[in-house]
Amino acid sequence: MDCHTTLAKTRNAKMNETTQKIKIAFWGTSRFSVIVLDEMARGGVLPALIITAPPRQKGRGLEISPSEVKIWADAHDIPTLEPEKLDNEFIRQLSHVNCQLFLIASYGKIVPRNILDLPKHGTLNVHPSLLPKLRGASPLQSAILEDVPVGVEHETGVTIMLIDEKVDHGAIIAQEKITVPNWPPKGLVLEEILGALGGKLLVKTIPLWVSGDIAPAEQNHDKATFTKKMTSGSGQIYLDDDPVRMYRKIQAFDSWPRAYFTTTRNGKEMRVVATEAHLADDTLVLDRVIPEGKKEMLYTDFLKGQK
Repeated sequence: MDCHTTLAKTRNAKMNETTQKIKIAFWGTSRFSVIVLDEMARGGVLPALIITAPPRQKGRGLEISPSEVKIWADAHDIPTLEPEKLDNEFIRQLSHVNCQLFLIASYGKIVPRNILDLPKHGTLNVHPSLLPKLRGASPLQSAILEDVPVGVEHETGVTIMLIDEKVDHGAIIAQEKITVPNWPPKGLVLEEILGALGGKLLVKTIPLWVSGDIAPAEQNHDKATFTKKMTSGSGQIYLDDDPVRMYRKIQAFDSWPRAYFTTTRNGKEMRVVATEAHLADDTLVLDRVIPEGKKEMLYTDFLKGQK
């Protein structure tokens, strides 16, 4: 074993020891949050507390269900808080755990400044874009919807930033790039890629941050771009529209709100979700769809039923 290997192992051991000593509160709600947590756990970093959204009505039956992060926390025996309001009572509960660092990854609610400033080492956010590009609520979908040629390799990445009072405006703590082949991927695939990258980057970054070995770098605000909040109507496509634009929507909205078009059958308007498609000779070819009230099927079978 050479001296460089020995030094690296010693440094990694000290970094792991630093991380283990610090109490972390993780804020998250969505699937992206779970992917980040999975990678943190693989790296030996588990939060002492998890804050997530309270149970909500989900699915066709509108049953009350816990968040995906709550399910993950219970499976790993990590205590949780599920506040409806981030009020004084919540702050009192939070203070009992005495965490020195907050991590936020897709929590879904704005955390007020008086809470962000509570931990000794501040509050870090995992954002799935290369800030200052794609600030805002929909960086994953917006990246796929961007005017990037289809089929190319495309560079994207994640940013860990120190949260301030403006949306995705804080100083950059760490950033990592990745090249995704055959762009654009499905939205869920990109979420998996960047969530895993973000979790791994956190594992490397936390000990360096708490030990004072990282200096925050201000973003170049002049180069900032901003995303729009997606709605249930954002996925609508028109079959006479630009093929590439439609294809990007089908790829971006494979989870929510889903890409869809409307057609008429038996004198009634029907909503049809497009789940799979490809481009051929500058034409959009629909492969699979979910007609309103029916199960997923081949688009060719759907067309046969219209005749």
